[in-house]
Amino acid sequence: QVQLVESGGGLAQPGGSLRLSCAASGVTLDSYTIGWFRRARGKERQEISCINGSDGKTYYSDSEEGRFTISRDKAKNTMYLQMTSLRPENTAVYFCAAGPPLPPVPGGGKQSNVTLCTYEYAYWGLGTQVTVST
Repeated sequence: QVQLVESGGGLAQPGGSLRLSCAASGVTLDSYTIGWFRRARGKERQEISCINGSDGKTYYSDSEEGRFTISRDKAKNTMYLQMTSLRPENTAVYFCAAGPPLPPVPGGGKQSNVTLCTYEYAYWGLGTQVTVST
């Protein structure tokens, strides 16, 4: 049985940082395409960042490139999202997801084009709330 469990959410001040974790069981994240998403109240789910499992390339949404960093720890079978310079508009429930590796993008593609990892992920976590407020 595959499980993805997010942690690390909470309250942060504008300009602050948080690191989200997603611990996996039943699946080896190192060989999968993994992604972070969020859903703000009243809005559609948005893909924020991903790592393509086939070549390790990372991609980000335009608004988060340079502020957020996605990574994974093979030994811990855990993925992370380091978030810095947080803004009130980053308030949302954040989800991690994993799926079979996508084909490599010829030339790697633009790092700020997270749509290169947009597809039907096979596994999802239940989410963790991030609130950015004074």
